[in-house]
Amino acid sequence: MARKVLVLGEVRDGSLRNVSFEAIAAAKTVAEGGEVVGVLIGDSVSSFGQELIQYGADRVVAVEDARLSQYTPDGFSQALMAVVGEENPEGLIFGHTALGKDLAPKIASKLNSGLISDATGVEEAGGNLVFTRPIYSGKAFEKKVVTDGLIFATVRPNNITPLQKDESRSGDVSTLSAEIKDLRTVIKDVVRKATEGVDLSEAKVVVAGGRGVKSADGFEPLKELANVLGGAVGASRGACDADYCDYSLQIGQTGKVVTPDLYIACGISGAIQHLAGMSNSKVIVAINKDPEANIFKVADYGIVGDLFEVVPLLTEEFKKLKVHS
Repeated sequence: MARKVLVLGEVRDGSLRNVSFEAIAAAKTVAEGGEVVGVLIGDSVSSFGQELIQYGADRVVAVEDARLSQYTPDGFSQALMAVVGEENPEGLIFGHTALGKDLAPKIASKLNSGLISDATGVEEAGGNLVFTRPIYSGKAFEKKVVTDGLIFATVRPNNITPLQKDESRSGDVSTLSAEIKDLRTVIKDVVRKATEGVDLSEAKVVVAGGRGVKSADGFEPLKELANVLGGAVGASRGACDADYCDYSLQIGQTGKVVTPDLYIACGISGAIQHLAGMSNSKVIVAINKDPEANIFKVADYGIVGDLFEVVPLLTEEFKKLKVHS
């Protein structure tokens, strides 16, 4: 059954987030040969339209308004509902990001629709679209099928492979005027903590530290390794509680959920709350002095040793590989 599917493209810090392209790939499966329409919401965002098309969208609709320069639930929901009213889609796909997690339930409520959140995969099976999503903090997975109405889902970053970018593709990028009014939230200023390097939630490589790093300075070798690998630095709740790093780096049940290609856990014991945030990583490497540490139970590779000896050795070896590659 061919469907029209809308995909919300997320723009942050002057570029499209990778999860936007992953959402397009998921939408292609949901559309089953129908039309995938990218949606951009912001102040001046139509310039990103062609990039969405190069990643597989058939065309793009942009809603531009100065009051949409920063995300607010009221503003973005009004803009998106205007697009939905104009396009009348059979499907909606968002990224399962901070924005998507906040906006998707509001839109689902307005449309009187169900919502499949945090999907890690979608496939056609037996004439149905089957979504896979984790439950019980990632200890199990369930299959969801939409039996009636709008197909609405959010997809977890780093789980669905985006389509190959085709720079020869082009398509229509149109703008739609939406009435943005009665905003209950107005953002006057944004103060954000300075972060370096790759976005943790979308990183392909994550080097994470736990209480075993012993201090804020103990994160320096991890940062160097992450930099060599083009990855991001993360942390366990214990490291954050000990004030070794900021809570923005926390990975776990009460922090960020990451699914990188490579996760290197340094001095992390492997509490179940932390495993909930990283156990679905494709390859897990654990470095810990305690051979009985719980992290080794989920690791693909384990190194029993002092992280302050092992991490610098790994960094040097990876540097050599990069020089010879």
